[in-house]
Amino acid sequence: MSTVSEPMYEWKNLPWRKIERQVFKLQKRIYQAERRGDVKAVHRLQRLMTKSWSAKCLAVRRVTQDNQGKRTAGVDGVKALTPPQRLVLTKRLKLKAKPQPVRRTWIPKPGTDEKRPLGITTMQDRALQTLVKFALKPEWEAKFEPNSYGFRPGRSCHDAVAAIFLAINKQPRYVLDADIAKCFDRINQKRLLEKLATYPTIRRLVKGWLQAGVMDGNQLFPTTEGVPQGGPLSPLLANVALHGLETAIRSAFPTQIVHEGKRQRWQPTVVRYADDFVALHRNLAAVEEIQRIATQWLTDMGLELKPSKTRITHTLMEYNGDPGFDFLGFHIQQYQVGKTHSGCNRQGDLLGFKTLTRPSDKAIQRHSQAIREIFQQYRYAPQAALIAQLNPLIQGWTNYYSTGASSHNFSKMANVTYLRLRRWAKRRHPNWPWKRVVREYWRLETGHWDFATRNGHRLFKHTKTPIIRHTKVQGARSPYDGDWVYWATRLGRHPELPKRVAILLHRQEGKCAWCGLYFKDGDLPEIDHILPKSQGGKESYTNWQLLHRHCHDEKTARDNQAVQGTHDKSLSTEEPDAEKSARPVLKPSGRGDPFA
Repeated sequence: MSTVSEPMYEWKNLPWRKIERQVFKLQKRIYQAERRGDVKAVHRLQRLMTKSWSAKCLAVRRVTQDNQGKRTAGVDGVKALTPPQRLVLTKRLKLKAKPQPVRRTWIPKPGTDEKRPLGITTMQDRALQTLVKFALKPEWEAKFEPNSYGFRPGRSCHDAVAAIFLAINKQPRYVLDADIAKCFDRINQKRLLEKLATYPTIRRLVKGWLQAGVMDGNQLFPTTEGVPQGGPLSPLLANVALHGLETAIRSAFPTQIVHEGKRQRWQPTVVRYADDFVALHRNLAAVEEIQRIATQWLTDMGLELKPSKTRITHTLMEYNGDPGFDFLGFHIQQYQVGKTHSGCNRQGDLLGFKTLTRPSDKAIQRHSQAIREIFQQYRYAPQAALIAQLNPLIQGWTNYYSTGASSHNFSKMANVTYLRLRRWAKRRHPNWPWKRVVREYWRLETGHWDFATRNGHRLFKHTKTPIIRHTKVQGARSPYDGDWVYWATRLGRHPELPKRVAILLHRQEGKCAWCGLYFKDGDLPEIDHILPKSQGGKESYTNWQLLHRHCHDEKTARDNQAVQGTHDKSLSTEEPDAEKSARPVLKPSGRGDPFA
């Protein structure tokens, strides 16, 4: 496969469209070779990937432009590289480089008083890890088990919850709700490297990253076990370490048994998201056996189940406490109901129960606490500032839980928010009558009262988010299979995608309006104004387009250059005005192929 030769021009002029195509084509070939079991071809293509100039350029762009932590420095203090520095880093990317220690920082763990250790790698190691991930990820995407959903492209928390719902909505089950204790910190590095089974060059490099050590303050600590959290490669390595757990559990049970003259499926359903997993079976003894098998399998990887977060329960009746269980912020439970609300089995017989997924009590408490903290912090702030802080919090929370039976919880949180708004408004004007306070802070413009400013800043209500069931990803499908129509459609329907982004994604047929390439899972789509607001552009769908983050940076630079050229009376011959720098939204080829 041909690759782009080392360019003699600037970073912004690199043929990014061709580079992305070449890298994806090579990843697709790795995926296909692994699917057909051709190990030699996999390793040959992975060597080609790690030596490819295109892959190195793309890896550097991912960590220096697209990544949220691009301004966070490692132990060498390097951060926020300029375009010339990015080209220099690209030339220095070689697999023989010596890994540097990671800088440890502690971040709060949601819902607890504990803190999670995060390892910040150097910029060069980040780029190298991304390059190695380009080579390893397609291979392992072809291997991973179908019910593994954490840290994988095209898969999300909602797919894991949907898999559980499909497994229990016709039949009550016993549940092993399990959590692995300090998974990242205790993985057996030797067993991990054996399971990775890659060729020696990458193996030595990965081993170097695992054993590079951790700088906590001015002190260096050795790392003889575990995978440092925070590096681009860490989630993939954790998934590799836990790969095989589902197969080990399911293979211990026959596919079917004959019970009372009827054939019944007997293999359990195992759903894993990162280090959390649940195992579902209709028989209590089978679930207890699953716990024993999981404990024994994890011991070989240096891991163990966390007793305080591991329990056996039932989806319908009380067993070891209340029925149901929490998973990924959802509470999943079956409820006894009458004929009107009962579900039916495949034969049309009434089940007598209904399976519901809703926000867990802990999730509701955390959301309520977050709202209260905003009100306390913005007690004396202007109304527009309060709305600007509440809207992202409310929209993000309701979008996440919009796939379950959350209407009642949304109404409850809307009422709690209204009471806080009422208290906030009355505190600001203690001597005003309530009707005057309402006229000052609420508007009757859409047929009902909204907390809004006079110039249009409106608070988003919990109850405005519709409930839409999430469609689970099909089987073991992967973005590396090349079916971009399927994956772009799924991306546009993701429940956590903001409404504006989803609409623009649909209008643009899943493509970036600047480069013309499909948005992939993990890309950061950003809304751009075709005509900048500084030049009179409006806040409307006719003036919005969806771009990759790096494309947005390039388009903004072109706009600024055009404005500067207007002031200097010397416009660029390439981009005569701002309107030409704004590409058509639905142009399939975007800016066109630089080599066409």
